[in-house]
Amino acid sequence: MRLRLGWVAAALGVCAGALLPGVPARAAGAVTGPGAGSGAVSLARLFDNVAVSDDARPDAADFDGAGRSLSARDLTAAGWTPGRALTVQGARLTWPRTAPGAPDNVRAAGQSVRLRGRGDALAFLVAGTGAEGADAGGSGTVRYTDGSRSAYRLTAPDWRTGPLATKALALPHLNTPTGPLAERARLYVVTVPLVRGRPVASVALPRDRDLHVFALSVRSAGRGWTGGWAAAPSGYTSVGPWTDRTLRLVVHTSAGGPRARLRFANTFASTPVRIGGATVAARGSGAAAAGRPVPLSFGGARGLTVPAGAEAVSDPVPFAVPADADLLVSFHLPGTVTAAPVHRLALQRSYLSEPGDHTRDAGPEAYTSTLTTWPFLTGVDVSGGAGRGTGGGPGTVVALGDSITDGEKSGTDTNRRWPNVLAGRLLRQHAVPRYGVLDEGISANRVVTDRYPGDGVSTDTGGVSALHRLDRDVLAQTSVRTAIVFEGVNDVRWGTTADQVIAGLRELADRAHARGVRVLAATIAPCEGETLCTAAADTRRTAVNAWLRRADGTFDGLLDFDAVLRDPAHPARLRPEYDSGDHLHPGPTGLAALADSVDLRLL
Repeated sequence: MRLRLGWVAAALGVCAGALLPGVPARAAGAVTGPGAGSGAVSLARLFDNVAVSDDARPDAADFDGAGRSLSARDLTAAGWTPGRALTVQGARLTWPRTAPGAPDNVRAAGQSVRLRGRGDALAFLVAGTGAEGADAGGSGTVRYTDGSRSAYRLTAPDWRTGPLATKALALPHLNTPTGPLAERARLYVVTVPLVRGRPVASVALPRDRDLHVFALSVRSAGRGWTGGWAAAPSGYTSVGPWTDRTLRLVVHTSAGGPRARLRFANTFASTPVRIGGATVAARGSGAAAAGRPVPLSFGGARGLTVPAGAEAVSDPVPFAVPADADLLVSFHLPGTVTAAPVHRLALQRSYLSEPGDHTRDAGPEAYTSTLTTWPFLTGVDVSGGAGRGTGGGPGTVVALGDSITDGEKSGTDTNRRWPNVLAGRLLRQHAVPRYGVLDEGISANRVVTDRYPGDGVSTDTGGVSALHRLDRDVLAQTSVRTAIVFEGVNDVRWGTTADQVIAGLRELADRAHARGVRVLAATIAPCEGETLCTAAADTRRTAVNAWLRRADGTFDGLLDFDAVLRDPAHPARLRPEYDSGDHLHPGPTGLAALADSVDLRLL
């Protein structure tokens, strides 16, 4: 399929001349010289609205013009305390360092905000207070230190009615002058693209007084790092309860390198979680390490508390991460944990200890129970590995998918998911860089519909939709260069129209392209014989596939997984030798066939 050219300029609205080598920014009409953004001030100096009130004095704040406000007590219970640094969707933001009843956010009116940094996106901590729950937002401008600029469009969902699936935090009630209102308040982190590599000087906010900005920052693109392993939070489920226990999770790397950092997430949660300490080690066998576990730190501290809805990244540590091998990631939970964000279909036995901090144990003796999910842990990044690329690392390929990508029917403890096989192919060749491969598949996931509602404890672990998790699970991943989108079978099986699936896939591609990420689309595999794969479902599936095969310019390449897996004598069915037996999921041979069919040059 034809490669997309020039989409960066179109998507970002960047001054044309500023993107062309040898053309001065001023020739394109960009803001230049020492006055560029010279009137910008810090966001805190612009605070002109009070969103947070003490529960004892609810009339001290008026967030929405009707006297309603956020509860300081609820925010504290979630770990969102004044001045607290929060990492959400890969962006580090600081909750306003103000007391309840004092100005703590800006109503957007075109103000110029001083900001420094370079990365792939701007991140805004926002909420809207429009009439009847309408979104708030508008267009703004980013100014860079070289005098160039780019346009962006920011949309903030309503704080009372916006989607829970994309919220950063939901609070259990609102404050009003007459008392608490049992209605969930929402806060959102929304990102917009930047010109990669250009240092930011200032940001002009949109003009919409219903758009409230609490914080903003530049999200790092992860230069010098590669994604070695990842898993997407698929839901928020009851666990344990675990009190004073150590979890020892087994994960299998794609890329390796001499340095590592680990990612933990408290996604979907309403309360903080305390990690008392953590280590990483190469796996020997079972719960035994091959050597002494290496301690991790977080901002120089041994442990940390991860606020509700936030993430944590460990400090880089010298540790030889082997490629295509098992690691043991151990972390101590000193408090009581009754619910956790999990990736349900781990297809990997991990371990739970007897009471105590056993993170530094090399031996397996304390680990007397097993787990079949991955709670809290979402990523392992590596640095300094082999492979060509920009920014000191080969870069990362992300597979966004459903249960076929998640490895259903591939076997437990076997690492035969198709992204595992693809990673192995990359490691055995020298024609293209040895990219890291991240499996962001979620069993039962869909393109346009949320399975897990995105808030509260639930038994449904089908995740929020691909559209709702794209930023977190793809765009915010470390040094991502290419996304492979292999979704849609669950949509068509459950009655979503072909047009709706097509619109969702087009939006995924457009949003990824706006961030400089290449997108490969995979056709939907056949599934006749499975209960929900009716003739009508197959009609929808083939309609989506027909569009994918002719969608020239929408994607950067096509992976025809349908053609790989279908029975030539009966195209609506899987080939018998690839069928796991349920007629929906390929077995290990079929999954390997998918990985082997990928043209590595497309990555």
